[in-house]
Amino acid sequence: MQKIAIVQESPILLDREKTLEMVIGLVKKAAEGGAELVVFPEAFISGYPAWIWRLRPGGDWRLNEELHARLLNSSVDIDNNELSSLCEAAKKNGITIVCGLNEREGKLSRATLYNTVVIIGEDGRILNRHRKLMPTNPERMVWGFGDGSGINVVDTPVGRVGTLLCWENYMPLARYALYAQGIEVYIAPTYDSGEGWIGTMQHIAREGRCWVIGSGVVLTRDDIPSDFPEKETLYPDTENWINAGDSVVVAPGGEIVMGPMREKKGMFFAEIDSARAAASKRALDVAGHYSRPDVFTLNVNTQVQNPVKFK
Repeated sequence: MQKIAIVQESPILLDREKTLEMVIGLVKKAAEGGAELVVFPEAFISGYPAWIWRLRPGGDWRLNEELHARLLNSSVDIDNNELSSLCEAAKKNGITIVCGLNEREGKLSRATLYNTVVIIGEDGRILNRHRKLMPTNPERMVWGFGDGSGINVVDTPVGRVGTLLCWENYMPLARYALYAQGIEVYIAPTYDSGEGWIGTMQHIAREGRCWVIGSGVVLTRDDIPSDFPEKETLYPDTENWINAGDSVVVAPGGEIVMGPMREKKGMFFAEIDSARAAASKRALDVAGHYSRPDVFTLNVNTQVQNPVKFK
């Protein structure tokens, strides 16, 4: 059995340094609780831009510009070692970290943001960086499109781990690319919540015969900074919960073994047995004996995509 920790807390919204300090403290707490893996929600550093669902993408121009600038300034440039403190925390505590973040492109343009999730190994190395392939609806005014270079499954002490973000999990070919790599622990950091989303987590566990960890964003009005522009208009004081979380752990086959944790904050622990993933595929292995490569094949382009090449 392997012990995992799921963090359902609010970040220090739009403050990278304070959020990183918070994350490092939570990593230490997870390790002290015996966890070998700790999972944080989508865009945890430094917060999911929930305001985009309340503003008009083609309107509210001044406010959109102001908030985007703050998000950009609180984002993470991985190529400039701005995750070094978190990598050191993984190594110091001997724990694998899965964390969502707003990533600022550090090589080309240096101005585009990506919705990124990283897997950091217990040795402090970044094992995988996955940028969300398809931002959803108004998210496309915030984040660029990722590529296939991060659609990977990596070995960790808790099993073979892979990630997809939020509504990427509705992309059947993206899921299949993870199933084909022998995924055992499927992690879905998300802003989504509710019965429909929980049903999707159960479906993936049935389809992929893997453990599924849904890590949900939790956000209340009190988490919105006092200097947030037009806070009273966007988040009136009659509203408390902005996003409910609904983090959940689902066993291969679809049984919920923890959660959903709705309208609660904290760190939640669960035990999984990654070996169950392979054993549960006796009857159904969609990328193995249940596939029909004579009829269906999938080609995945895992090359890094760049708009310019310097020679």
